Amino acid sequence: MALLEINNLKVQVEGQEIVKDATLSVEAGQVAALMGPNGSGKSTLAYSLMGHPKYKVTSGSIILGGKEITTATPTERAKAGLFLSFQYPSEIPGVSVENFLREAYNSVREKKIGVMEFHKQLAENMGLLGIPESFAGRHINEGFSGGEKKKMEILQMSILAPRMALLDETDSGLDVDALRTVAEGIKRTLNHERGVLLITHYQRILEYIKPDKVYIMKSGRIAAAGNADLSVMVEKKGYDWVTDNGHVQSKAA
Repeated sequence: MALLEINNLKVQVEGQEIVKDATLSVEAGQVAALMGPNGSGKSTLAYSLMGHPKYKVTSGSIILGGKEITTATPTERAKAGLFLSFQYPSEIPGVSVENFLREAYNSVREKKIGVMEFHKQLAENMGLLGIPESFAGRHINEGFSGGEKKKMEILQMSILAPRMALLDETDSGLDVDALRTVAEGIKRTLNHERGVLLITHYQRILEYIKPDKVYIMKSGRIAAAGNADLSVMVEKKGYDWVTDNGHVQSKAA
């Protein structure tokens, strides 16, 4: 049984159908990459999986760990172990990184963690990501560079340790060193019980994180599926060679 199953999903935004028929799955212990050009529906799919109210699922189903969550609230999905890393992380003035993450951690766990124990855990994870410890007291993403914001998203993931992580273009705007650090942070959270859906335009992050599956999305549909070789083919040929009619033109598996 797949950890995450998306079956024939259709999603509308303000009455316009953006995701037209998406089916994919991610097994526990796997990294699946979702690639595609701008406007193909990748971010819309991610937000709809997390339950954003702006994104209306009109048909199909979302199943996490064998339980259907298609109509669940974002809070219910988060408590079930679903996590979304945003493409454009927001600033939250007045809320410190440490307080936010401790509250988030305690909200999804039955056993709460104290201030000192959490501070130690946070400092360890920040060190692994090359984030200065002083950032713990700063307001979330306020005055942060693009790369720092992306590292903060991975810090949240490492602290929360979700069952299923949706990473929406986490690699965008990162230099080579930051990309390597973020990729290592993602890999550290993986184990045989967890999965990652890595949404990206480019193959470069997949040089550091080899995906078990690759899906290509075009015009709101999964137009091709295969293994890591498919992402290499995209790097060489671009997306024009993939049809956008919902049929699998090329399987690299």
